[in-house]
Amino acid sequence: MVVTDEITYAADGLTMIAHLARPSGTGPWPAVLIGHDGIGLDDYQRRRADILAEHGYIALAMDYHAGRTFFGEPEAMLARVMPLLADSERLHAIGHAALEVLLDVPGVDRDRLAALGYGAGGRIVLELAGAKVPFKAVAAIHPALPAVDTDVWTGVGGAFLLCTGSEDPLCTPAQLVEFGNALQNAGVDWRVNVYGGAQHAFWADPNESGGSPADATVPGVAHHALHSARAWQAVLDLLAEVFPTAGDAESA
Repeated sequence: MVVTDEITYAADGLTMIAHLARPSGTGPWPAVLIGHDGIGLDDYQRRRADILAEHGYIALAMDYHAGRTFFGEPEAMLARVMPLLADSERLHAIGHAALEVLLDVPGVDRDRLAALGYGAGGRIVLELAGAKVPFKAVAAIHPALPAVDTDVWTGVGGAFLLCTGSEDPLCTPAQLVEFGNALQNAGVDWRVNVYGGAQHAFWADPNESGGSPADATVPGVAHHALHSARAWQAVLDLLAEVFPTAGDAESA
C-alpha cells in the first residue's frame, strides 16, 4: 500500500507544494528526491513518486514554482527558470529546502539517499550532488547542466545516470559526454544513455493529464513514448542496483 500527501514548505521566498509518496509501514526506507522539469510539478513527476513508493522508496517530488505550472506558457516559464539557472545559490537553497522536508519524513533512511531530476530539476539535483549531498545514486534526464569543473566533483560519491535524446538541442549528447568526462576525471561512477531520435522533454505526453503541451510551441521538444519508457526503466534499474533491498523493511 502506498500513502501519499501534499506538503507545503518555504523556499525561494515562496510557499512550495510538494508531493510525497511512501510505503505503508515503519521503514526504514531509502529516499528519493525528485526535481520536476521547468514546466512545473505535474502528474508525471507525482506518478514517478508513487511508483517509487510501490517499489519500497520514500519519494518527494519537490516544487520550485509555488504550485504553478506553465503549460502553454513558454515565455513565462523561461522568465521564471532562466534566472534560477543563472544563480547556483538559489538552486542550492531550493534543493536543500526540499531535501530537508524529505529527510524529516518518518521512516527515511538517511544513509540511503538518491535523486532524480528532469530538465531544470536535473540541474537542481546535480547542484546538490556537487555540494557533496551524499546521494548514492543520481539520475538526471535531459538536465540543464552545471559548469564542467572536475574540482567540483572530486570526492563526490554515488552512481550517476545521465540521459538525453540524440536530437535534444538543449542537452546534447556531446554536452553530456563532456560533463561525463569531468565526472570521470574526478573518479565518479557515471553512465550516459542517448536515445536515438528523441528530443527535449521526450517523457512529456501532451495527451495525458499533466502532460506538457509545449511540443506544439517550442522547437526541439517532443514526446517519444518508447524512449520515455526506456529512460524510466533505466532509472528503476539504477536504483535497484544501488539499493537492492529497498523493499526489505517493516510494512503494515
